[in-house]
Amino acid sequence: MNSKPPRLEMLQGTLDLLILQTLRIGQAHGHAIAKYIQRTSEDLLQVETGSLYPALHRLETKGWITASWETSDKGKRAKYYKLTAAGRKQLAEEHSKWAAFARAVALILNPANEQ
Repeated sequence: MNSKPPRLEMLQGTLDLLILQTLRIGQAHGHAIAKYIQRTSEDLLQVETGSLYPALHRLETKGWITASWETSDKGKRAKYYKLTAAGRKQLAEEHSKWAAFARAVALILNPANEQ
């Protein structure tokens, strides 16, 4: 019997937050970002290529990340993404919004005064 929980669908807008959070520790290429999210979420979240690269492009257009071509550890050319100062500010704002949203949902799911 498989003890792994099923993968979860991400809520609209969550991917941007997860990418920004991933890049807070330093630059990374797309595949590494996707793997970090998957590994850190204990395989509950998987970012598909068709969602990841449009999100990275969107974040770059907004000025929240920058990109540069570099050589990877395996000697291949890869596009590396890095958080900008504006991206750090946006991450803080999104983190606060997400914490408030999660608290509100928890209050509804676990009401203190339910009869």
